[in-house]
Amino acid sequence: MNIQAFLSEKISVAMCAAGAPADSEPLVRQSAKVQFGDYQANGVMGAAKKMGIPPRQLAEKILEKLDITDVADKVEIAGPGFINIFLSPQWVAKQAEDALADEHLNVTPVEPQTIVIDYSSPNVAKQMHVGHLRSTIIGDASARTLSFLGHNVVRANHLGDWGTQFGMLIAYLEKKQNENAADMALSDLEEFYREAKKHYDEDEVFAERARNYVVKLQSGDEYCRTMWRKLVDITMQQNQVTYQRLNVTLTEDDIMGESLYNPMLAGIVADLKAKGLAVESEGATVVFLDEYKNKEGEPMGVIVQKKDGGYLYTTTDIACAKYRHETLHADRVLYYIDSRQHQHLMQAWTIVRKAGYIPDSMSLEHHMFGMMLGKDGRPFKTRSGGTIRLTDLLDEAQERARALIAEKNPDMDKDELNNVARVVGIGAVKYADLSKNRTTDYIFDWDLMLSFEGNTAPYMQYAYTRVASIFKRADIDENALTQPIALTQSHERQLALRLVQFDETIMQVSREGTPHVMCAYLYDLAQTFSGFYENCPILSAEDENTRQSRLKLARLTARTLKQGLDTLGIETVDRM
Repeated sequence: MNIQAFLSEKISVAMCAAGAPADSEPLVRQSAKVQFGDYQANGVMGAAKKMGIPPRQLAEKILEKLDITDVADKVEIAGPGFINIFLSPQWVAKQAEDALADEHLNVTPVEPQTIVIDYSSPNVAKQMHVGHLRSTIIGDASARTLSFLGHNVVRANHLGDWGTQFGMLIAYLEKKQNENAADMALSDLEEFYREAKKHYDEDEVFAERARNYVVKLQSGDEYCRTMWRKLVDITMQQNQVTYQRLNVTLTEDDIMGESLYNPMLAGIVADLKAKGLAVESEGATVVFLDEYKNKEGEPMGVIVQKKDGGYLYTTTDIACAKYRHETLHADRVLYYIDSRQHQHLMQAWTIVRKAGYIPDSMSLEHHMFGMMLGKDGRPFKTRSGGTIRLTDLLDEAQERARALIAEKNPDMDKDELNNVARVVGIGAVKYADLSKNRTTDYIFDWDLMLSFEGNTAPYMQYAYTRVASIFKRADIDENALTQPIALTQSHERQLALRLVQFDETIMQVSREGTPHVMCAYLYDLAQTFSGFYENCPILSAEDENTRQSRLKLARLTARTLKQGLDTLGIETVDRM
């Protein structure tokens, strides 16, 4: 159950019954301090102002109408008109029992929507690098979260697989095939791309052939399409290995590259002209937007077709939104693209809505993110200043994790050590990113991310193994726990309350695309369990009823930690 939503509804009904304006909405949130109750409701001040009465007077009227006697032990007014709610331990225990008995931890059912998530977006004939990490793992965390809640999630990998560079790449692939060296060259995509560009810049005959291949490719020439397809396939085969290492749910079936929308572009430009939205300007086709002004205060022009007939990213993004409505029937589209692209997307979506390509009910959301920085505060690069390949970063993460785990567990066999190193190393890289607010830049620091202390993946993974080990050590059959949860100690109550707040946490993450909120919740849950574990003996409890109750709380903690980490795409192990 979503306690926050439940209490908000109850207080809203009471506010209306107390005579507050119909549009009055109480803001109910978890209290930061226990002495202020478990939840605190405000919004009374605004409603009281509209009614012309003191806030405390309205709060008193609300309490007279508020019907939560079966939920709360105490409700009181604080300060100028805040309403503090102290939940009943018996009611909290019941919510914990319901969560433990339910496969989905008693998370509130949702009205399923079709949600398209645009993320990762690597380029053909280029290795994925650290710049692709944030889009890939934050987008995947969002996809996992929304899928868990029951939405129809469409993963869209907007592959950079179209454009003038493909003439150059096709010409170079042809050259290497003639030399019987194509496969060897394509094993290192970065080198392949660099050599193709070098030939294009230095060999005019090669460059002319490349330009001709662009025209042929865009007109559907079978030979060029075959060569282009080979470049795409080789790239995505290598990327798929990286996705699997990252425990990311993208597959080859999720590729929706720029080429998918190419057949739509001419029609869109013609339609924008017909609707009077696009006009000719200096040989190009431009949409002038009053919503965006240049330095002179004039409407900003957004080019949708260049004077040479070529199209731009804006045109593709217009087609993309149109396709996601007409073909995918999306209710909501989430774009995980870095913050530098925000204005570009806003302009494209303004044109989309002006043209009537999508309904008002369809939500387009830019879930932007900042950059990954090195300790020097600059974009994270190699010591020589080059771009770090994602596969190299993951190799180093596993090597560092392997050394740490081997030091802690010198007797662990090789296969288990390699698996734990993989889970911990990859998890550390992902969690270090996901635990930061995605809208800000963050500092990449190996020592911090692999620490077993603080809000890190190793700490969280170890917290899970610690809870799970209770059942392994005592060889307990979870189905034999038949006694109810009873919350007689403060640490028991605190843990149970934090456990049943998983629902409102995951709902917030699903609305805002903020995995750091889930990370903060799980970290706090792990710390709350530590306090419970230290103060409330489990296996040596004073009686069987208490023992079973505490074992149930431990079991629910393990399940919640595991499920929460799973929504982040982070694996767990039984021993570390």
